[in-house]
Amino acid sequence: MTSTLRRRPAQRRSVERVERMLDECALLLDEVGYEALTTKEVARRAEVPIGTFYQFFHDKQGLVRALALRNLEAFLQRITERIAAADLGHWTDLVDLAVDEFVDMKRTTPGFAVVDFGEVLPTPGGPPLEGTKRTLDSALDNNVIVADRLRALTLALLDAPVGPGLDRALVVAVEATDAVLKLAFRADPGGDPELIAECKQLVRRYLADHLP
Repeated sequence: MTSTLRRRPAQRRSVERVERMLDECALLLDEVGYEALTTKEVARRAEVPIGTFYQFFHDKQGLVRALALRNLEAFLQRITERIAAADLGHWTDLVDLAVDEFVDMKRTTPGFAVVDFGEVLPTPGGPPLEGTKRTLDSALDNNVIVADRLRALTLALLDAPVGPGLDRALVVAVEATDAVLKLAFRADPGGDPELIAECKQLVRRYLADHLP
């Protein structure tokens, strides 16, 4: 995966500045949307010189890429912690858990309704802005990267052999989940509960042909 930063912060003060800029970026996405987001306003609200912003980010797109990657890492961390705390008896439990965590982040995480794992949504659940399907990596679609990261968590839960088509199946499952959850948030700003339930059922049934 290509780096999202122009240079990585080495000192604690620099790490804190980068995190503040990402925090303010997320808040501004909720307040004004992606199109009105400016590097100048992010730097002002994060209380850093604009020159400091450009030490770490190439431009607004680079800032949003870094936020998307942070969102993905937070999502995976939340799932990992839930797995450790729960007694998952079957891989289908992981499907429900992952969907629930994603929905909760859509509802509560600043900026996540506009930029989750890369795609920029001008309206809740709406079609993404052109050119944002490969925000995390210029060579791969965002959902391919998400599927690959979820694959590692899935395999850690399984004791039985996995079929050769799992990689493709997980990409299809992530794409389907993405589409149905977009529909759920178009239907209801908080996510339509019935459509969220349908999403879980769809993915469980589809993956049943590929997982033990």
